[in-house]
Amino acid sequence: MADLTDDLAALRIERPPERPARRWVLWLIVLIVAGAAGAAAYPWLTRERPIEVETATVTARAAGAQAAVLNAAGYVTARRRATVASKITGKLVEVNVEEGMAVRSGQVLARLDDAALRAALSLAEAQVAAAQRSVRENEVRLKEAQLTLTRVTRLIAAGISTQAEVEAAQAQVDTFDARILAAREQVRVAEQQAALAKTNLDDTVIRAPFSGVAISKDAQPGETVSPVSAGGGFTRTGICTIVDMESLEIEVDVNEAYIGRVKPGQDVTAALDAYPESPIPARVITTVPTADRQKATVLVRVAFNQLDARILPDMGVKVTFLRDAAAPEAPAARPVALVPKAAIAADGNQSYVFVVSGEGVVDRRAIGVGGADGGRVEVVAGLTGGERVVVSPPPTLASGARVVTPD
Repeated sequence: MADLTDDLAALRIERPPERPARRWVLWLIVLIVAGAAGAAAYPWLTRERPIEVETATVTARAAGAQAAVLNAAGYVTARRRATVASKITGKLVEVNVEEGMAVRSGQVLARLDDAALRAALSLAEAQVAAAQRSVRENEVRLKEAQLTLTRVTRLIAAGISTQAEVEAAQAQVDTFDARILAAREQVRVAEQQAALAKTNLDDTVIRAPFSGVAISKDAQPGETVSPVSAGGGFTRTGICTIVDMESLEIEVDVNEAYIGRVKPGQDVTAALDAYPESPIPARVITTVPTADRQKATVLVRVAFNQLDARILPDMGVKVTFLRDAAAPEAPAARPVALVPKAAIAADGNQSYVFVVSGEGVVDRRAIGVGGADGGRVEVVAGLTGGERVVVSPPPTLASGARVVTPD
């Protein structure tokens, strides 16, 4: 076999030796580039990062407006609200009400099948007529017995009749007199039965108990209605629900810790959740003299000063109880700035807030505070409406710091 060593050696490529100088040049270039990148990134790495804070906008209360002493949430309720039902059990043949329909007191809402009750009334009236005829018959017989007694009494004076005949005639008169009394009592009973039958017949007509608006229709013609639940759920107990829209008011659950701020006749501002931009003036009617031990609240009734067509039963409403206009803290003659309590900090006797500029830089500003307005505080000096302040500022926050609000 031929020796291939010489041939393989001939195929080897000879590389020139590396120059140490070229390697140092490469390392120098790398160091220069890294230094330039570090110098460029140094300002970005060492710059002050903005602090994430929560901000609130300063609001202004109009001049002459009353301050709030308490905020609460409640619901619109109706003092007059009824689910109209039938007094008797029967099948509906007519329902004359629909949701949203205005009804007046006494208006016919529905009718029940009255065929059996009409027959019962006719029977009762016939019984009354029969009892009255019985009275008339006994009155005729009583008159005849009285005439007989008179004749017998005259005959006994002439010695023709006997005392026994007189007594028999008197007994006959007394008998018919008693029958007349019994017949008249039967007439009275029959008349009462007829009146009952007529009442039952009248009960087949269901009428509106008061004027209002129907907010639900709970039964249809052909269904059976009853004043009590029966029939395994197939019997309706209500026909419709009517609300007197003139009796709408607000019920508010107030925490018992703040119930001392609420008084009868106190001015209130009510803002419906559906129309928060249109507050409605109202007043406190009364505080219900009992507390809910589970919720630790007291129920307060509030009346609208003027009803609005937009007010509907069971609407949610935010209620602001206002400070008494005659209190020492009378309404200010000029607009007053309002900020959340959590935005105000104190340094000794001096109150201050951190105001956020349009560039996101905060400035510590001394302010003059006034009274409380619900969850806010009146600022009598140092702020104007529309400015932004930091809520619950962190202890390390200082003037000139950059801030950002969470998304």
